[in-house]
Amino acid sequence: MDLVRLADDENSVVVRVTGPTTTNGPFWDGCFEADITVASEFANGRLREVYLLPEDLDDWAQALDRLAAGEPVDWMDDGRNPEIRITPRGTYGTPHGPLNAIEVTVRDAAASLTSTTVLVRLPDDWIDAQRRQLAHVRSTWPFEPH
Repeated sequence: MDLVRLADDENSVVVRVTGPTTTNGPFWDGCFEADITVASEFANGRLREVYLLPEDLDDWAQALDRLAAGEPVDWMDDGRNPEIRITPRGTYGTPHGPLNAIEVTVRDAAASLTSTTVLVRLPDDWIDAQRRQLAHVRSTWPFEPH
């Protein structure tokens, strides 16, 4: 299931929860594995073995609050996972109504030393859509959400 889906007709960044972790050890108990996929007409990439902890979901909820206020955010920037930076870039008028442009950078400093940045144009309700996805993931989490 998708925790994050930032996508338009040209570019996308998706964080997909793939299931409970298969990694052994007390640190990983109750952890979920995820993939991060970046797709554009220019470049495509996928990072596997991303490990989500309950605090990552809490941090994502706080990041959505900051984005709703028009602030840029860095999510999963603790060095354990690839970092996702989201920067609001303004609103553009289209024949179908206004779209909000955000710049999304996925940076894998720990493993591949690669980063990719895409511009994604989203409808006004994009933050609410992300909050619904977060609530859905939390409803399947194996322990009490924060």
